[in-house]
Amino acid sequence: MTGSPETASSPHPESLRLPPRRQGWFNTMWVLVGWVGLGAILVACAVYTAPVVISDWQVHAAAKAAPDARMSEGRCKARIVIHVCNATLALRTPEDTVTRRVNYVFTGLPVGDYRVGVMADPARPDLVTTDLGLDRLWNRTITLLAIMGAIAAILIWAPIALIRNWRAASGDAG
Repeated sequence: MTGSPETASSPHPESLRLPPRRQGWFNTMWVLVGWVGLGAILVACAVYTAPVVISDWQVHAAAKAAPDARMSEGRCKARIVIHVCNATLALRTPEDTVTRRVNYVFTGLPVGDYRVGVMADPARPDLVTTDLGLDRLWNRTITLLAIMGAIAAILIWAPIALIRNWRAASGDAG
């Protein structure tokens, strides 16, 4: 058969060429938008979640039930296995009333509503917390470190991948 295209069974098939990678500004913009969004999530973890975990580690050994304390605006949301709980705690002390917002992020299967008791270290009433937060302290710590570590890795990796793609695209063009 002369003049016919070679088939896959022939000894010398033609190689298929993939189209060149395109590194357009649209793709770069989406990478940058994602990078800024993940950076904001990392900052939110550092500002809202990490300080509460650190302070709970400081009071976990001495915390006791605080009968003069109240919780308001408590709410938990579960997304698959990640739970995010926010609450406002108020503790009356002889000098003043201490008010504190807490944010808990932990993993586990959704099991329904949580009953929460307010806890405080008598020596540090400003670090009022809950039994839910103290019971899941290790879980919260590991979850926070895993989330922050994964986001930090992506934030480091994304610009490196973007630069490599730019270089590869400019190498293909030249």
